[in-house]
Amino acid sequence: MGKSMLAAAAAAIAIVSVSGCAGPAPEETAQADFLAPYGLEDSSAEEIVSALDRTNEDREAGLAGSVRYDTVVFATPGGETELPLPDDLFYLSLAPYVENTHDCYYHNLASCQGELVGEDLEVTIIAADGEVHVDGTVTTYDNGFVGFWLPRDIEGTISVRWGGLSATAPIATGPDDPTCVTTLQLG
Repeated sequence: MGKSMLAAAAAAIAIVSVSGCAGPAPEETAQADFLAPYGLEDSSAEEIVSALDRTNEDREAGLAGSVRYDTVVFATPGGETELPLPDDLFYLSLAPYVENTHDCYYHNLASCQGELVGEDLEVTIIAADGEVHVDGTVTTYDNGFVGFWLPRDIEGTISVRWGGLSATAPIATGPDDPTCVTTLQLG
């Protein structure tokens, strides 16, 4: 696995974009050039985050992505670029644990590793106003995390159940809130 698998994953999520007569802005061209070696130049930031969080191939390829409130910062040994995230969405990546965890604030798509890999979790995310945003079974990715696109600027509660163990905690999706939750110890 490596660049070819990463490129194949990117191709599977690539979108067809229609551009106007003016062509891409210089910033968009620079971002596309930066991501081209990874086969990600035609993908949106949302698609890239969702794809890279599901695999460890970005680690092998040398591409790191740090998810923030409204952007994702991509870095390689050769430089850095930033892509905006959708105006109304917040990416929350969660790695509940039993025994081992790590401190994390902004989720790193390449270096964060959770304890429970390939495990089915029952997850419920309910906003303070009672709206249910997630209620179902999800499977943790190769990195032990599972990610959710939630509305920005909400507060609520997340509940996780796995193997007879559970945890519940408050969450928020504001500009000063973490995109990486590694504090849910299942008990």
